[in-house]
Amino acid sequence: MTQKNKKKKFLNLPKYPGGSAYYKRFIFDNLAYPEEALLNGIEGSVYLSFTVNDFGDVIDAKVIKGLGYGCDEEALRLVRLVKFEKVKNRGIIIQSMRRTRIDFRLKSNKTSGLSINYVLKSTEKSTSTEKKPGDSHINYNYTIKF
Repeated sequence: MTQKNKKKKFLNLPKYPGGSAYYKRFIFDNLAYPEEALLNGIEGSVYLSFTVNDFGDVIDAKVIKGLGYGCDEEALRLVRLVKFEKVKNRGIIIQSMRRTRIDFRLKSNKTSGLSINYVLKSTEKSTSTEKKPGDSHINYNYTIKF
């Protein structure tokens, strides 16, 4: 009988309660678009690195690549709000380094997806089955988007 090799975990790392989906939701719900970035139409991503201690607190957050216009400060504020789960590692105090990206996207003025299509066709019926160069069958297409 062979025994399957199990991956042994030597250290437990802090995790966000609920996983990455809840982490992303937290960032999305708490993001306040900076007024200066909004006025200048700034969009993009801010890349950050931060350290999480064994109590789940974020310490030493830094911007790796920023956008400016207040986006960097807002990203730092958000990351410092995040609280990870506490971990126990048999008396060993650890700090884990993490990286994240916070996206700043303006809401676009896209259509709601509702549209009405009108197609108007000529009502003339041709007696022959072949189309002649002089025959005119005109179709008009109109699309109205809301």
